[in-house]
Amino acid sequence: MKVKTRKSSLKYRKKTGFLTRMKTRGGRAIISNQRKRRANKKN
Repeated sequence: MKVKTRKSSLKYRKKTGFLTRMKTRGGRAIISNQRKRRANKKN
């Protein structure tokens, strides 16, 4: 049960951070950089 709550809280934190970044001007650039990093990690 503890693991599930932790995962959900992490998801919630990521979602809130994502929303706050979308509101800011430089937020979209940060998101694009994160997407590039994730793509590199997958490869």
